[in-house]
Amino acid sequence: MSDTERGALVVGSQGAGRPGSERKAAGLTPKAYQELKTSIHRDLLSRVDLEKLMDLRDGRARSQIFGVIQDLVSSSNTPMSGMERERLAREVLDEVFGLGPLEPLLQDPTINDILVNTYKHVYVERAGILEPTNVRFKDDGHLMHIIDKIVSAVGRRVDESSPMVDARLLDGSRVNVIIPPLAIDGPILSIRRFGHIPLEADDLLANRTLTAQMLELLKGAVKSRLNILVSGGTGAGKTTLLNILSGYISDKERIVTIEDSAELQMKQEHVVRLECRPPNVEGKGAVKQRQLVINSLRMRPDRIIVGEVRGEEALDMLQAMNTGHDGSLTTIHANSPRDAIARLETMALMANLNLPEKAIRQQITSAIAIVMQISRMSDGTRRVTHFTEISGMDEDVVSMQDIFLFEKRGVAPGGRVLGRFHATGIRPKFAEKLKVSGINLPASLFEHSLEV
Repeated sequence: MSDTERGALVVGSQGAGRPGSERKAAGLTPKAYQELKTSIHRDLLSRVDLEKLMDLRDGRARSQIFGVIQDLVSSSNTPMSGMERERLAREVLDEVFGLGPLEPLLQDPTINDILVNTYKHVYVERAGILEPTNVRFKDDGHLMHIIDKIVSAVGRRVDESSPMVDARLLDGSRVNVIIPPLAIDGPILSIRRFGHIPLEADDLLANRTLTAQMLELLKGAVKSRLNILVSGGTGAGKTTLLNILSGYISDKERIVTIEDSAELQMKQEHVVRLECRPPNVEGKGAVKQRQLVINSLRMRPDRIIVGEVRGEEALDMLQAMNTGHDGSLTTIHANSPRDAIARLETMALMANLNLPEKAIRQQITSAIAIVMQISRMSDGTRRVTHFTEISGMDEDVVSMQDIFLFEKRGVAPGGRVLGRFHATGIRPKFAEKLKVSGINLPASLFEHSLEV
């Protein structure tokens, strides 16, 4: 970087605000290191013209600012190795352009979850196992600064009047924040990572999340416009499976997605993405999923995808599935296919339309064809444990039959969960609909088993 370019950004005297000479690198405590980093950050802000910085493209701005930071680090009187100086400069750069101490974790593709339990403790999940990290924030104010960066980027806010918020990062990762007075010990930040490269169907097969036969049947079900409900617990992989299923939808169809916080990564071009809106400072202006579902019916959708059904919008979604929007997809929190149907029924009752339970069950039976139950095992792996068809009504009860199952058989000495995928031998009733759509399923598809 030339002196002219650097001078365009730097203001004030070159020696202003240098870190104090009293600090020593040898045996530098975490607190002293944070103070040194804060001091350099403060000096940088006093020397950089932020207005001119905003006029530059991000890559060029980062390069120029990094040069200024390196000068500040070099001019400090704290003895450090070249590697330590580089690390310090990178961390200050992350404070300016990124999410500070979280940046290295966000760049690590092996991390699935980042869990900040106040500024003192940061945990990550790798391969389903939680582990502590050495990452620390300076104090609650430092952590709140990073949180404000995240939520303001998606037009949301978090303060004492609105102490809980859902947001997302640019890569689609899901963010949840809860702060005092609800969080007693300090701000809590949870990030559910979505990789820069979304998982594909081949990845699910390689990870033994499901079998090729199950995937082939699912692919045919989506193309034949059957309505599918993906059920599972937190972190089980519901959204990942929903993303993969949506990839089998034709490019010729108009898709409307409805989410509380946008996470779906659709591959098609003709996609309309809708997202709920929280209330404003006065507690007004909130837009809930039910309103978006109702509005989506006026948008001429071929398919409606609800990221997760969690309330009274369940009834409107069921009605949409029964009135010409076949092939719709959604997810739900539940521990089994039978629980998923019970939860769906409860949510539909929340609409307060005084419908009898039998009428709602009939709506469910007519609307939903398949329930996919996905679970996270104790070793961190994900498995589709039930591939279940809703086959009709038996008096007042929704009839269901399992097409494929995963049977857990034990745990290996290293902690790996052992089990077997197997077909029940039942040919689903919707096989006729697939055949009419030009998808012929061999009988051998329903006689397969696989040890994992």
